[in-house]
Formats: sequence, C-alpha cells, structure tokens
Amino acid sequence: MSFPNHRPRRLRTTPAMRRLTAENRLAPADLILPAFIREGLTEPSPISSMPGVVQHTTDSLKRAAAEAVQLGVGGIMLFGVPAVRDAQGTASLDPDGVLNKAIRDVKAEVGDDLVIMGDVCLDEFTDHGHCGVLDAEGYVDNDATLEIYGKMAVAQADAGAHVLGPSGMMDGQIAVIRQALEESGHKNTAVLAYAAKYASAFYGPFREAVDSQLKGDRRTYQMDAANRREAILEVELDLEEGADMVMVKPAMSYLDILADVAAMSPVPVSAYQISGEYAMIEAAAAKGWIDRRGAITESVLGIKRAGADTVLTYWASELAGWLKES
Repeated sequence: MSFPNHRPRRLRTTPAMRRLTAENRLAPADLILPAFIREGLTEPSPISSMPGVVQHTTDSLKRAAAEAVQLGVGGIMLFGVPAVRDAQGTASLDPDGVLNKAIRDVKAEVGDDLVIMGDVCLDEFTDHGHCGVLDAEGYVDNDATLEIYGKMAVAQADAGAHVLGPSGMMDGQIAVIRQALEESGHKNTAVLAYAAKYASAFYGPFREAVDSQLKGDRRTYQMDAANRREAILEVELDLEEGADMVMVKPAMSYLDILADVAAMSPVPVSAYQISGEYAMIEAAAAKGWIDRRGAITESVLGIKRAGADTVLTYWASELAGWLKES
C-alpha cells in the first residue's frame, strides 16, 4: 500500500461519508436502562453521586418505562430497595415486595413493548449487604444462597419479568435458576448471566443507589481484576448451565474481557457501563473538562465496538433520544 494511491482520509471527508463507512453503529434497541425503585418514597429521590439518576417511586418508574418504549430502548433492568432488610434477604421473595411489585407495575404499564429484566441478587435485601447468606464464620454460603436465588427467580418470573439477571456470582447459580424456572412452568423466561463480574472500585455510586449495608468487600465471589482467562471459564460454565445471554461487568476497564467473550460466545453478549463510569463522565462534564454528549456517545460506542450486542447504561433513554434525532 503506497501513497498517493491509498489515502484513508478519502473515507472521512464528510459526515455522510463517515456514516456510510462506519464499522459500528448504535441504535436505541441496543440499550438497556438500569432503574432503581425504593419502597416508601412519595417523590423520586436524586442519587447525589449519580447526577440525573434517581430512586424511583412507582409512578415515576412507570413513566420512565413508558418513555423508554417511546424512545425505542431495548430493555429495562430493575433494582429494588426495600424498607426492611434481614440476614436472609426475605423481602426478595415477597410477591408484594418492592422489586416484584415493580416488575408487575412496569409489565402492566408497557406489556411486551419493553424487555423487563429483574436483578436476581440479595445484596439490596440483606442487612449485611452481601449477595448471599452468611455462614457462622461470616463467609457467603454458596449453596444456601442458591436455594434462595431459585425462589427469587420464580417470584420475579411470576411477576412478569421477561429476563432474569443473576448478578451474585455464586457457583452454579444459572443451573439452579434454570431448573427452578422449568419446574415452575416459566420455560420462556430468559436468563442473562452476569458471567464475568469483577470486584471493582467503580461500583461506589451504586452502593448509594441501593442504600447498600455492605461492610468489607465481595472479593471472595466477584472476580479478581487481574484475571483474564478466568472470564472465559466463567462464561463457559454459565453457557453449559443454560444461560441465554451473558454479561461482562464493568465495561470500561474490562474491554479486553468483553472482546474475548464476544469472540467465543454463541449467545448475545451484554456489557454494563456501571455507576462509577457514569459518575466520572458526569463530573468531568460538569467541570467543563469534556464535552458531555460527545463523551457519553463515544464511551458507549467503544463498548459496542469491543463486542457488546447490548449495553446497560444509565444514559440509555437520553442517548436513545439523541440517536433518534440523528
């Protein structure tokens, strides 16, 4: 290849030319909106570390879901914050508990026009903030937790969730949940496995969003940031156990993992642009250090370019609006 026969800039000359030759594109249907609902609120409550994101009331959550449908967003992932917690996270199983009720309310509002996803994890529901129940030594008991996950999954499917998102990183969680769904008649309820979920410093604002009671960390069950090959093992295990889709979380600092998973996965791959990623861009934009719209769009496009079929992002509806404009 030699100059002047080859001038790559020829394909960058105009916006129309760049659109025509773009290798990757974003569409509203690629986006999934994570949303929080907190029991007992009478008005939406702003999350200070995530400007623009709130803990919803029932009414504001239904409005957010309806807006997502109007904008063409692909899905919504629901997280519940209960008024009362205990060591077993029993509020997660209550058919009238905050998360199960939210799933029913959103389903009644938008039906099948939006893919409704529920977070299958105990961290929001336990008074110790861990993703599972603890044994006598304070260690997360994997197998005891699985029993609750199976029941939790059925409760969310009963409420109308289209997709369940087990995020606790317990060994064997996909197999137990899949079996529970099959036995309860929910054969068409899909499972989006948080297959490669890393212990990350970037989860900080999420802890505020769900009013986490966690002391310590989750490094005995979430993955070590140093490990790359292990992610493939985790994904392979979840696929063998019946995962319909798989996820890498976080996205920003794990794009190599995302690319690895996308290269080998026979099922759709998601990536979660987490709270810390959101907060950093919002903070820098508020200081005038970066262009907000450009940085948001570029950050999500980078995740898509690395191999994600869908992206969970707190900007889902706003970004979808921009995409529809253009």
